[in-house]
Amino acid sequence: MSSFEITGGKRLHGEIIPQGAKNEALQVICAVLLTADKVCISNIPDIRDVNKLIELLSEMGVKVEKTGKEQYTFQADYVDLEYLKTETFKTKAASLRGSVMIVGPLLARFGKAYIPQPGGDKIGRRRLDTHFIGLEKLGAKFDNDNFNKFYKIDASHLEGCYMLLDEASVTGTANIVMTAVMAKGKTTIFNAACEPYLLQLCNMLNSMGAKINGVGSNLLTIEGVKEMHGCDHRLLPDMIEVGSFIGLAAMTRSELTIKNVNYHQLGIIPEVFRRLGINIQKREDDIYIPQQDNYEIEHFMDGSIMTISDAPWPGFTPDLISIALVVATQARGSALIHQKMFESRLFFVDKLIDMGAQIILCDPHRATVIGLNHQYPLRGIEMISPDIRAGVALLIAALSAQGKSTIHNIEQIDRGYQQIDERLNKLGAEIKRF
Repeated sequence: MSSFEITGGKRLHGEIIPQGAKNEALQVICAVLLTADKVCISNIPDIRDVNKLIELLSEMGVKVEKTGKEQYTFQADYVDLEYLKTETFKTKAASLRGSVMIVGPLLARFGKAYIPQPGGDKIGRRRLDTHFIGLEKLGAKFDNDNFNKFYKIDASHLEGCYMLLDEASVTGTANIVMTAVMAKGKTTIFNAACEPYLLQLCNMLNSMGAKINGVGSNLLTIEGVKEMHGCDHRLLPDMIEVGSFIGLAAMTRSELTIKNVNYHQLGIIPEVFRRLGINIQKREDDIYIPQQDNYEIEHFMDGSIMTISDAPWPGFTPDLISIALVVATQARGSALIHQKMFESRLFFVDKLIDMGAQIILCDPHRATVIGLNHQYPLRGIEMISPDIRAGVALLIAALSAQGKSTIHNIEQIDRGYQQIDERLNKLGAEIKRF
């Protein structure tokens, strides 16, 4: 287990470029299984989850070649379906939640798939019902081995249909769309997730020969095609990194420029951080955060306490709730942080309380934060990263704190953030990896 030692209280300065979007990468890399042609994908982040997925595809028989910095070509002209029955595959796929999205392309192209119950962050229940129900509606038949948590799926007769998703699951929508693009006839998906990741995936699939209408909305109409071909695709900047860097600038009272953010795809993320008092300036396609010694949380129009809550897109992404909570700890004023979509994502606040933050954890979904206005800096402590997003929130807290902090289990952070210590050290942070 690796750790960070952080010397806090240092102001940062300079420019930083966000990595390619992790959540988009996991989807579009799985989509290469839909064709025997070569697919080129650029701006791929060098992070654990993405690297593990690329390694998994390579072991399935996909030809993988790194052709440049953050650029790969994939060619799935041969896929070893027998490998999917091996213990090696079960172990590797189970350690990566994104592996579930190989199911859709395999069913569409080969008519069968195998998958163990995937892993990922321990942030509460993350059921796969949306995936499986949608695939069943298209004609897939599941043979479940509940004891070994392994699924065998047959889809020799896929046929388009109308479906209303029980929740706007991002990965569920992606899996269903990648199956439907080669199903016979027309598929209509209502209550589809419409995050920028899905927009990017659908645009990529259309460039591969799919016929998807309604891209970017929650109503998708798909006409099945017989085959798909290769394409070139570039990932968006990671909007979660952009939000994390906004929070980092505020907490450390630093002047930062976040470059090439693809601003129009950030949705309400800048507006939510503005409600927390952060001065965010759009400069062409960059975000500039001037040094602020203080920032004040807004109130609602009737004077009531500001509530920051997550919601499916175009609402505020749940991946940034932990960052918003940390930012509120040093603001002037109070905020209610309401994490609606996962019941365990706020359990990292006990570490912030140990650092001196004034937080009342009301229940698994809500926390009231009383801002300290930088008058009482957080203090460095020793802690463990529970998941990707909480880990970075704790890193931001440590960078603003007085004294030294140690964060263990930073493999969780490495799953989603590319060389975060090296990149922040170039801005003036002091982070040691050991």
